[in-house]
Order: sequence, then C-alpha cells, then structure tokens
Amino acid sequence: MSEDRITQRTVTVVMAIIAGLAFVFSFGNVWALALRLGIPRPIAPLIAPMVDLSVVGLLVALRYLSLRGIAAEQIKGATRLMHLSGLLTLALNVAEPLVAKHYGRAAVDAVAPLLLLGWGAVGPQLLRHFHAVAHTAPALAATPDPAPAETAPAPVAEPDAAPAPVPAPAPEAVTPPAVTVPAPLLNAARTIADTYQADHGAPITPAQLRTRLGVALPLATATHAQL
Repeated sequence: MSEDRITQRTVTVVMAIIAGLAFVFSFGNVWALALRLGIPRPIAPLIAPMVDLSVVGLLVALRYLSLRGIAAEQIKGATRLMHLSGLLTLALNVAEPLVAKHYGRAAVDAVAPLLLLGWGAVGPQLLRHFHAVAHTAPALAATPDPAPAETAPAPVAEPDAAPAPVPAPAPEAVTPPAVTVPAPLLNAARTIADTYQADHGAPITPAQLRTRLGVALPLATATHAQL
C-alpha cells in the first residue's frame, strides 16, 4: 500500500472516530435535554441521531469529493451544512449542563463537537491536498528533462590594433625678443670697436665687446650687430 493511500485512510479513520465519539457523547446529552424540555419520551431519543447522521453523511460525501479533486468552491453548500450541523451538535451537547449549571461537564461535553467542527473544516482540505500531490508527482516524474540547448561558442574578439602613434608637433622656432641698444651705449661701442680695429687690425668680437662695455652678452651681441 502506497504512502499516500495510508495517509488518506488515516485521516479518514480519524474523522470517522471523532464523528462516532461525538454521536456517543451527544446522544445521552440531547436525550436528557429533550426530556427536560418536555418532549415525549418516544421522540426524545430521535433528535440526536438526526443531527449526528447528518454530520456523518456530510463527512462521507466531502471525503469522496475531496479525494476526486473537487474544488472547495463547488462544495460550499455541503461544507456550510457540515458546519451548521457541528454547531447544532455543540449547542445540544452543552445546553443541558449549562441549564443545570454544571459548567465543568459542559466544557467536557463540548470537546467532541468542537473537534468535529474542526475536522469537518480541515479534513476535506487535507484530502484535497493529498489528491493534488498524488496526481502531481507522477506527472512530474513522467516529464522528460529538456535536452540542454547547444550554445554556439562565443566569438573570440580579436585584439584591437595598436593605434598609430601621433607625431608630436614640431617645436616652433622661438624668436628672441629684439634688444634695444641705447644710443650712448652704441656710440661707446663704436669707439671701442674702432680703437680695437686700429690696434689689432681685426674687428672686435661680441665677447670682447661685452668685456670692454661691462654689459650682458645679449646686449653686447645686439650692439655688435648694429655696428
């Protein structure tokens, strides 16, 4: 026997036992309540079975439909009637002890109807889930795994060619600023140049002119160029 079937039967047996215990507990309580209310003795024992048999019939129907995967929205009427029957069972069980002010007994008598109410709501949901799991697992097992898609090798990017070196711009020729030679300095330089020419028979050089004038070489060079 498969595990899912064992689980379904276990839940069903638990629901049936709770329904049977609720019937046993409620039969005597409802009978005593009917007699307290003045209902004739031949009719008093029939009230509890009507409610309890309704609960049992609804439990069987809900179990059958839940195991067939019927959606909860489609059996709302049966579910509501099941809850109403459970509430009636609870009310009939605790009414007589409450009237007699036996509150402890009322609490004990309410255990079975409350459990019946709970299982009436949870039991069909569990069976419905069991049905869904039992039918989903084989379908997943029968579905073949999709073959892995062949992926084309990614193209290898060629290395970019090294950029051509950009030639550095040729340095522009720097023209030295023109040096202005004062007229007195130019006259003194001419005298020195003439004296040197007469003494040595050769023109004076810019360096020799610089030494005799006592000025900077650029200024001496500019003065020599103007002689």
